[in-house]
Amino acid sequence: MGLLQQWREYAYLEDFDSREGKAIWDKYFAWEKGVYEELLKNPDEVVTGTVKELAEKYKMDTNHMAGFLDGVNESLKTPNPIEEMEEDTVVTIDLDIEKLYYHMVEAQADWLYNLPAWENLLSKEKRKEIYLKQRKSGTIVKGKKVGRNDPCPCGSGKKYKKCCGANA
Repeated sequence: MGLLQQWREYAYLEDFDSREGKAIWDKYFAWEKGVYEELLKNPDEVVTGTVKELAEKYKMDTNHMAGFLDGVNESLKTPNPIEEMEEDTVVTIDLDIEKLYYHMVEAQADWLYNLPAWENLLSKEKRKEIYLKQRKSGTIVKGKKVGRNDPCPCGSGKKYKKCCGANA
């Protein structure tokens, strides 16, 4: 069984609202915040190593490092092969900081997208732009409803009720 599957079984089989589930995630979120604080000190640095080496570097166990790599993967310039990851798999963390900020907002991880380091990486305006872009991405905008006596949108020139609306 790969590391990612082990992480998922460990982290997601426990009820998130239970005492055990809360303890798992509180511990993970504290580690995650620490790793991001380190990475954001020098976001242009490409970090490479085996999963085990990175876990040791960031003072995590390999199980939690697999969870971290899963979470950050879609914010990397080149994703890692996380599904097949083992302790000796070489992975690279090469952040796309705008994608990372976007995905932190998407995950509603305010403890991450409000880290002080962001003030030096993205302007306040850029952070607001990314934040709003992400928030709007889930918004469904419905078009104007066609009234029965309005011209039919198909372009026939007939009233909607006598054209396409007759079939509705």
